[in-house]
Amino acid sequence: MIDAPQHPPTLDTAPAAARVRGYFQGLQARIADALEALEGPAGARLLSDAWSKPPGAALQGDGVTRIMEEGLVFERAGCGFSHVRGARLPPSATERRPELAGAPFEAMGVSLVFHPRNPYVPTVHMNVRMLAAGHPGQAPLRWFGGGMDLTPYYGFEEDAVHFHRCCRAALAPFGADKYPRFKQWCDEYFHLRHRGEQRGVGGVFFDDFSELGFEQGLAMTQSVGDAFLAAYLPIVERRRATPFGARERDFQLYRRGRYVEFNLVWDRGTHFGLQSGGRTESILLSMPPLVSWSYRRPDAADPDEEALTQRFLLPRDWLADEPG
Repeated sequence: MIDAPQHPPTLDTAPAAARVRGYFQGLQARIADALEALEGPAGARLLSDAWSKPPGAALQGDGVTRIMEEGLVFERAGCGFSHVRGARLPPSATERRPELAGAPFEAMGVSLVFHPRNPYVPTVHMNVRMLAAGHPGQAPLRWFGGGMDLTPYYGFEEDAVHFHRCCRAALAPFGADKYPRFKQWCDEYFHLRHRGEQRGVGGVFFDDFSELGFEQGLAMTQSVGDAFLAAYLPIVERRRATPFGARERDFQLYRRGRYVEFNLVWDRGTHFGLQSGGRTESILLSMPPLVSWSYRRPDAADPDEEALTQRFLLPRDWLADEPG
């Protein structure tokens, strides 16, 4: 275990900030423990990299990056906690809140991406975060964001249904409208516009969320974070021992290219981190260790590979046959 880094100077001095920070740190620890348990005694361990921004840096704060590479189950898996503050909100954070342009801000959260070794195990992304911002002399505004989404290389209906069922259950206590809204938002957000295709089978996504107030907004964000392990681990256990060969591996690396394209071209979180002067190594922990692009890749002859684009990489109501 490593010592928890000290709380950075805050814009929002209310005890609520410490509560949110404590939850995010605990969530990171629980996910890291589950990751190592999946790897087993002979598998890889997570490296814990505690960091802090030096005095005088444009961005102040601290965090812990937990990273695993060359594991038995996960080729690369990163789970980061960060708590930072800056003098000016970056442009990516003020698109929907222009009144806060140039305002000091504080941001904290947990973000993860897991890239499994077996092509039949899907890549997964999850993020939960809180932002606070306000001009001098004004009470800071606080809002939440986050969600989780699944990116298979070989699609399985039961995996997509299970993942979406867990997302719906996490949001159910906060209104029947939340899962349909956030599911559609996820489909719209994780869309590679330059390719005209979805990144994966979706999940849920929300951003700039404050309509429930602080307490309920935090409770909803915690519910999403707490649902992650139940949504993803059964899928890993179900697929991790599936035999694969060079063809499946080649297809996985090719499809990972789409993941990289989205993160670098369209992802607001990546843009926020880089524009605000964040820690590059932590921001880019979502990148897979190996990836490939083909200028002229022949059409897939394998029906399972064809099914990925024809049946899975498009917006679908995965729970259409289940009661709401």
